Amino acid sequence: MNNKPKVSILMAVYNTEFSLVKRAIDSVLNQSFQNFELHIIDDGSDNDPQNQLLDYVKKHEDKIFYLRHKNCGQSQSINRGILNSQGEYITILDADDEYQPDHLWSCLQEMEQTDLIASTTKTIVDSEEDYYVPDKHDTNQVIHVDECILFATLFGKRKVFINLKFHDFYAADADFYERAGQQYNVRKVDLRTYVYYRNIPGSVSATLKRENASSASLCQS
Repeated sequence: MNNKPKVSILMAVYNTEFSLVKRAIDSVLNQSFQNFELHIIDDGSDNDPQNQLLDYVKKHEDKIFYLRHKNCGQSQSINRGILNSQGEYITILDADDEYQPDHLWSCLQEMEQTDLIASTTKTIVDSEEDYYVPDKHDTNQVIHVDECILFATLFGKRKVFINLKFHDFYAADADFYERAGQQYNVRKVDLRTYVYYRNIPGSVSATLKRENASSASLCQS
């Protein structure tokens, strides 16, 4: 009997506020498609002395695996999660985002004759400029988030993630997708079942935008 899950979900966590991580976890637990496992990879967080995350994981040990290691970044954390996963398909969830209830089911419907998809998102913003992120080709320029390949919208067959792995640099998601396209069938699809919170100041792209704006201001002064 094969007890392996259909889908493995990987979530790297580093000093994300527990209320946001809980929201992300709950969105997985509430999926309409339930044949999944969730791997939480704690990337050396030091903001949870009460062990709220671990205590919450213990309540759902039938679905959730928890792994902790010293801080090494999102890409390496996800790579480690891949090695510990068992699913036929692998996908990712950022710790400060969430899935709509039909996200996994919707992704699975797109996988016929496809090895890897990336999807558009339901993007939550405070202002119009939040829709724009630094361009991977020139981080001083910005492009609309719908034009990007986003880390956590990647959903694909296990072999793709096992064979390629993620690298440690900005736009590692786009790099992964492009490398996958050289070996596998890949597609960008319009689902909008992944809820992407662009109004969180500590995100990588938000930080990079602030740094670029600061540098531009210094150059002009």
